[in-house]
Amino acid sequence: AEVLRALWLFALLDAGLLLDGGMLYPRESSSREVKELSGLWVFRADRSPSRKQGFDEAWYKQRLEETGPVIDMPVPASYNDITQDPAIRDFIGWVWYERELVVPTHWIRDDTIRVVLRVGSAHYNSIVWVNGVSVTQHEGGHLPFEAEVSDVIRKDPTGSCRITTAVNNTLTLETLPPGNIQYMNDRTRYPDGFFVQSIYFDFFNYAGIHRPVLLYTTPKAYVDDITVVTNFSDNTGLVSYIVSVKGAVTAALKVTLMDKQGHCVASSNGPFGVLKVQDVKLWWPYLTHENPGYLYSMEVRLSAADGRTTYEDVYTLPVGIRTVNVTSTQFLINNKPFYFHGVNKHEDSDIRGKGLDWPLIVKDFNLLKWLGANSFRTSHYPYAEEILQMCDRHGIVVIDESPAVGIKDIRSFGNASLSHHLIVMEELVRRDKNHASVVMWSVANEPASEMPPADYYFKTVIKHTKDLDPTRPVTFISSSNFARDKGVPYVDVICINNYFSWYHDPGHLEVILIQLNTEYENWHGKYKKPIIQSEYGADAVPGVHVDPPVMFTEEYQKIVLQNYHKVFDQKRAQYLIGELIWNFADFMTTQGVTRVVGNKKGIFTRQRQPKAAAFVLKERYWRLANETGRLPLWTKYPCSL
Repeated sequence: AEVLRALWLFALLDAGLLLDGGMLYPRESSSREVKELSGLWVFRADRSPSRKQGFDEAWYKQRLEETGPVIDMPVPASYNDITQDPAIRDFIGWVWYERELVVPTHWIRDDTIRVVLRVGSAHYNSIVWVNGVSVTQHEGGHLPFEAEVSDVIRKDPTGSCRITTAVNNTLTLETLPPGNIQYMNDRTRYPDGFFVQSIYFDFFNYAGIHRPVLLYTTPKAYVDDITVVTNFSDNTGLVSYIVSVKGAVTAALKVTLMDKQGHCVASSNGPFGVLKVQDVKLWWPYLTHENPGYLYSMEVRLSAADGRTTYEDVYTLPVGIRTVNVTSTQFLINNKPFYFHGVNKHEDSDIRGKGLDWPLIVKDFNLLKWLGANSFRTSHYPYAEEILQMCDRHGIVVIDESPAVGIKDIRSFGNASLSHHLIVMEELVRRDKNHASVVMWSVANEPASEMPPADYYFKTVIKHTKDLDPTRPVTFISSSNFARDKGVPYVDVICINNYFSWYHDPGHLEVILIQLNTEYENWHGKYKKPIIQSEYGADAVPGVHVDPPVMFTEEYQKIVLQNYHKVFDQKRAQYLIGELIWNFADFMTTQGVTRVVGNKKGIFTRQRQPKAAAFVLKERYWRLANETGRLPLWTKYPCSL
C-alpha cells in the first residue's frame, strides 16, 4: 500500500492537469514574508446601464476617487449589507475596489525575491491590476487566485503600489453556481433597463472580496507545491510526499517531520519519499480520542543556486496522519467505524455577509463542540482555508463541497459548464488535498441529475475528481428519485436530502417514519452503498411557540428532528453512516414569499443563540459520542475550545 500511494503521487506529475502550479497557503518563514491587506479599501459600483463604464473609462489607470464618487469598504466582507443603499444590497454587475500601499524597500531592491499578490476569494469574476497593469483574472467565487507582481512593482522605485480589483457577481447558466439574467422589456410594468438575476439556490448571492488579500514573498527558487498521502501500519506512520520546485533546474531538498514538541520524528532528502514515524500519533476526529486533531509539522527546506545567487526557501506544512476507507455499510477513519453527527453550515452572518470573520469562526467552533458535533459539510461551496485549518487542529471532520449548487437547467450540462466544473474541482483539490480533516469530496448539491445529459456530466466530473485524489471517497448530494438519479452509480457514498412533513406533506409529522424508512430501503437496496442523511430539518421562527405544534414554531422543528432520529437509530446498525442537520444557523436568502428575512431552519439564530432544537441535538450528539465507549471522562461534559 505504501508503494502504491507513492506511485499515485508520482503520477500527478504526468496527469495532464488543467492548472499549472500549486496553491500553498501563504505562511511566514525565515525565507518568506506575508503582508496582509485587510482593512478599508476604496469602493465604487459601476451603476451605468451596461455596467461597463469602468472599463470604457479605464478606471484602473488612475486613483479610483478620480473617476467619480467612492465610499469606504471593508475587506474582507460582502459589500451588500455595509451601506444603507438598497441598490448596493441588491447590486448585480461590476464593482471596483482599490487599495494603495507602500511595498518594503528590500522587496524592490532585491531582485532575488518574488512578490506575489494573492486573493483568498472574490465573488464571482475578478480582474486585478497593479499600478494600472493587468496581472490576473479569475472565474469563480470561492477559491484563491494569485499572480507574481515583482516586475510590475519594481517599475516604481518608490515602492508605491495601487491594487485595483474589479469584481462581478453576475451568474449565468455556465457559472458555478449557475443563474440567469432576465430583462423585463414591458415598459408598462418595468422601468428602462430593468433586469433580474435569477438564481437556483436558497441563499443570498453575497458579493465582494470575501477573504484576505495578501502580498507575500518567496525566493526566486522556491517550493511551489507539496502533496502528502498518509497511512499507518501497526504503530508506524507513513507519510508519502512529493515536492514541486520552481525557479531552479536542480535543487537540494531536506524534508523533516516534527511532532508538537518540535522533535524530529522522521526525515528524508529529495523531492519525493516516504517518512516513517515510529510510535505514531494518529489524527483522530473530535470525541473519538482523548487527543483529537493531532498534527505533525513537515518542514521542507530548499537550497538552490544559479551561478550568481544561492537560494534558500523554507515552508512548513501541518500534517495529520490518518486513513479513510468506505465499505458497503461503513465509513472508516483509521480503520475504525466513524459516524457523522454534525451540521451543514453557511459562511453567513450579519453585516459582513460571507466575509471572513475570526470572532465568528471561533464562536462557531465553540458551538460545534458544545453541541457534540464531530463534522460538517461545506454547503454549498468551498469554505475559507482558515476554517479548514481550525478543523484540522480540533478534529472536526469535513465533507468538502464544490460550488455546484442549483444545476437545474438542461443548458447547464453543456461542454462549457462541464469544462469549468472540472477546473473548479482541480482548484478545490489543489487547495485542500493536504487537510487531514477533509475526508470526502462533494461535487454538487441537488442537481437535476435525472436529466439525460447528467449521466455523462457527473460520470466525467466524479471520475476526474477520483483521478485527482484516489485516497478520498467522492459523493454528490441527491434529492431526486432513487430510480432516476443518474449520478449515484458513480459515487462512493450516497448523500440524501429530504424534508418530510415540510416540503412534502407539510404539517403531517406522522408520515416521517414511513417515508424516510421507505427512502432508505430503496436507495440501499438498489445501490448497496452507505448512506448519509446530508440534510433534514424544518424552519422555526425563534420565540414562536404553539402547542399542539404547527409549522414554523420551535416545537414543530423539535418534533421533526425527534421523528427523524427514530429512523436514524434503526438504520445506524445497518448502513446509515451519518446525519447532518440543516442548518447550523439561520441565514440570509433572496427575498421571497416563503422566506421571512432569510431561512429559519437553523438550530441557532443568525446571531448564534440556541433554539429548542439545539438542545435536542446536543443531548443526542453527546449520547452518540459516548456510545462508542472510547471517550475519556473529561469528554462526558461539553467544553469550549
